[in-house]
This record gives sequence, C-alpha cells and structure tokens, in this order.
Amino acid sequence: MAGTKDKLMRFLSSVLPKVSDEAHEGQQPGWNSDSSDQFIRDVEEGIKAAPMSIRLTPHILSIIDWRHPVEDPIRCQFIPLATTIVPDHAAVSLDSLHETDDSPLDGLVHRYPDKVLFLATSICPVYCRFCTRSYSVGGPTESVTKASMRPTLRRWNAMFDYIAQTPAVQDVVVSGGDSYYLAPDHVRLVGERLLDMPNIKRIRFATKGLAVNPARILDSKDGWAEAFIDVSNKGRSVGKQVAMHTHFNHPKEINWVTELAARHLFERGVIVRNQTVLLKGVNDDIETMSKLIRLLADLNIQPYYVYQADMVRGTEDLRTPLSTILELERNIRGTIAGFMTPSFVVDLPGGGGKRLSNSFETYNSITGISTWKAPGVTGDKIFEYHDPLPRVA
Repeated sequence: MAGTKDKLMRFLSSVLPKVSDEAHEGQQPGWNSDSSDQFIRDVEEGIKAAPMSIRLTPHILSIIDWRHPVEDPIRCQFIPLATTIVPDHAAVSLDSLHETDDSPLDGLVHRYPDKVLFLATSICPVYCRFCTRSYSVGGPTESVTKASMRPTLRRWNAMFDYIAQTPAVQDVVVSGGDSYYLAPDHVRLVGERLLDMPNIKRIRFATKGLAVNPARILDSKDGWAEAFIDVSNKGRSVGKQVAMHTHFNHPKEINWVTELAARHLFERGVIVRNQTVLLKGVNDDIETMSKLIRLLADLNIQPYYVYQADMVRGTEDLRTPLSTILELERNIRGTIAGFMTPSFVVDLPGGGGKRLSNSFETYNSITGISTWKAPGVTGDKIFEYHDPLPRVA
C-alpha cells in the first residue's frame, strides 16, 4: 500500500499543472503549484480515511483530465479527496448487502434460490472507492482490515462441491474481486468445471477489465481473452450461456481501444453486458447517463443494470437520493430500444437482493427513507434504503 501511494504521489507531481496560465486552452483558472501541492495533500489525507486501497491502470490514469482533477468524473471514482468526504449515514456499513450472512462457505454467496456468487479472488485491476465488497476486496487500509479471499484450489473445490450438490442452483456469477485477475488457466478451470455440472445452465464472469484495461483483450500474447472465448464457445457447444458482465460508469471511459476490444469480443460471439453504478457528480444527470447507454449499445454491450449506489461506508459523497434514479429512468426509458434500456435497480441493504428502483413500498423524500419487500428472497420482510444525508453548506 505504501509503495502504491508513493507512486501515485510522484505521478501526481508530474502531471498536475504548475503554473496558472488561463491563456492555455482548458487550463483551470487560478491553478498553480500551490494548488497542485494542496491537491496532493488532499489525496494523501483522503487515502488515510478511505475503506478501499488504491490500484489504478494506465488506461484510467490516461483518461483523467489532470487540468481539472477535482471535478473529473473518473478521478472521483478511484482517488479520494479528504475535503469531499462527508460523515457516514448511521445506517451504512462495510458489508451493506450482508453477503457474509448468506455465505454457506467462504467466498460463496447463496442468496437467490437458483443463483450463487462465486468469489474467486479478492483482487481487481482497479479498486473503486464505492465497492460493495469493501469488507474483503483489495489490500488492508488504514481504516479497514480486509477479510481477503485468495484464489486457492482448496477453497474453490469446496465451492464446486457445494454447487454440484445443490441441484436448485442453475446460475453462477464468477466475481471477486475481478475475474480479470485470474490466470488464463484458472478461467478455463472455473468455466469448464461449472459447465460440466448438469445443473448449471448459465455462467457470468464479472470483470471491469474491458472498462479499465481494454488493451489486454487485444493482446494475443496475454491469453486471458482467448481463455474466456474458449469457455464461451464450450458453453455454446453444450447449450449453456457464458457471458461477460463488465462495469462502465461514464462515457469518458470509452475510447478507440475500448471500441476495438469490444468489437473483438463481438466478432467471436461473446455476450457482454454492462452494470453501471449511479454516482453523484459522475453520471447522475440525464445527458451523461443517456450518452453512456447509447455508446454501450453501439459497441454491442447490453446496458443491463443501473444500480443505486450501495450504502457502503466512506462513500456518502458519491451516493444519490432514490429520487435521482427514479428521475433518470422516467426520462431515459422510451428514448432507446427497450432491449438496450437497462433496469434501474436497488440492491437492498440487509440482503434483500435486487429490486426495480420504482418498486418500493413507500418512499418519503423528506426523511429519505424508502421501504421494500423482496418476495423472491425473504417473503414479507421489510428492508430500508436511506438516502444520503443533506449536505450542510
């Protein structure tokens, strides 16, 4: 962690503006070397308080506008600033979805009757500040000790045995962490073991890789994409669906390399779906979210979900009230083909699972409390989602 932090500080010192020169196109007015030093100190203090450690790819570093780093939507997702952190709502927690309560084995979440979440590893190519798995993903931070899950065959075998012995399970999501961080042979091992089980009909590999390191998909010497394509083809040959679920949050994350990587997967028959997280100051306006959905559709990536941000500790500055996602859906639905319109959902705190954002039982926008039922998971139990607290100027 210390080494990563030091590297980031050196990088920031090299890319941040040093001189205020408003004559330079795009230069932030009033920015100077003192501003750069202040920003670096802000990052250092933000890292100390954040529940997620820092890991960034060259792709992510290259698409941040370092002339305007404070408001940049990509920076907001990955690099915390102490001055923007706000106190946590009393109802938030590290494991807001109570995944550990629904885990019969270490790293296997069985919440829905016919689906399990196979947490293969706790490492990702990047660490998102708002990660729903802050309790386990990434290295320990100054504020959180992680319950990490190593990609060991012994742990995986226990999970494979559970899945094979539970005939109701038909659908497996391979996640973590991030399946992009699995070796190619591990991708094949996990995929083939699951495809060989008669009860398994569908497999989803969750990876942010296409969004944060698309060049790897095009690297013939790397082997990860080839391994995934092999598993996808094997699934198709036995009548089972294998899909990639990726994670784009902003149009800026998509560039010409992304387009080539997405085309490479499409030409080889890979099904790719996207899951977006709604984040304040990143994609919480109609124009940005609409543009993202259309760009994804044009790349043959199905916009699958837009999630209300989870009630995770240390991310109150990124959460929006429920009213925001309701307004976005009202204005976006009907403007693009239905099969390319995402479902706008809330993953209920406490383990209620995903529900359409407009399916709440009650919502008081003044108190910020919405109530929900999840008949498919817990019957008549009531769950609550709490809007972030109003900011005090």
